Amino acid sequence: MDRILVMRSFVTVAKVGSFSGAAKQLGTSGSLISRHVADLEKQLGVRLVNRTARSVSLTEPGLRYSEFANRILDEIDAEDEKIAQLHDRPEGPLSIICPKWIGSLDLGDAIAAFSVAHPKIAVRFELGGMSDRTYDFLDSGFDIAFHTRDLRDSSVRLKKIASLPFVLVASEAYLKEHGELTDPNDLNNHDCLVHSNDPVWRIGHGHESTLHKIRNVAFSSNSYIALQKACVHGRGIALLPSRPAYDDLVNGTLRVLLPELPVPSRSLYAIYGPAQQAPRKVEVFLGFLTEWFSANPIPAFE
Repeated sequence: MDRILVMRSFVTVAKVGSFSGAAKQLGTSGSLISRHVADLEKQLGVRLVNRTARSVSLTEPGLRYSEFANRILDEIDAEDEKIAQLHDRPEGPLSIICPKWIGSLDLGDAIAAFSVAHPKIAVRFELGGMSDRTYDFLDSGFDIAFHTRDLRDSSVRLKKIASLPFVLVASEAYLKEHGELTDPNDLNNHDCLVHSNDPVWRIGHGHESTLHKIRNVAFSSNSYIALQKACVHGRGIALLPSRPAYDDLVNGTLRVLLPELPVPSRSLYAIYGPAQQAPRKVEVFLGFLTEWFSANPIPAFE
């Protein structure tokens, strides 16, 4: 027995004074309403209504239970409305997680700007601690996770936010001491600065692209910022996101290598729950970040 459904049938009977009137108001049959009330009486072990040929009246227990059921149903309806409003309004807590290297770059600036623009949304932004299973962020209480790989998982939804350009770079000091890189296959003859999650570098686009397993690792880190600093100090060649390398490229501290074979960009994806309609705060957040990256493009270097 669906207790809430039965209670709603009984309360409606009490209000309109008949099974047929209650059935009309609830869009069902009088016989079903009658059965609901009978089931409720059986469950409680008392008679709730006096049935006559023309009308239905409440017994003393029926009157008391009607007041109780009204109060319970009103609270349920009010809470349902509040929950629906939370879903439809861009406010409340929003929890986000992403790999450290993404969060410490452009994404951190974009999320900070979002938090300022939407003060009614309380942002929780955590870096690192992500599982290999794409949906685990939901079990950990996060609304959104970010990745740079194209996921194929029906347990989550995916939206592309932006493209993150990368560059193959070295300092003038390193190149002066070790010579120019003229061919991607010569990477094994150079000191390389490698992100611990990115041991294979793709150089070039389309049919001209080649994959290179980096074997001569002179310096490794799980932080692109640390790799950038090592590159600036002349430790070796690095594959870096363009944004943190921008100032060093502009002032000539770093130089793009093999400009005729540019490094492919990487897509930044937001993944979130599989619900048919995402909460409004999630939709607003994803729309804001897409517009932010569009309004703050990362210059390409060749």
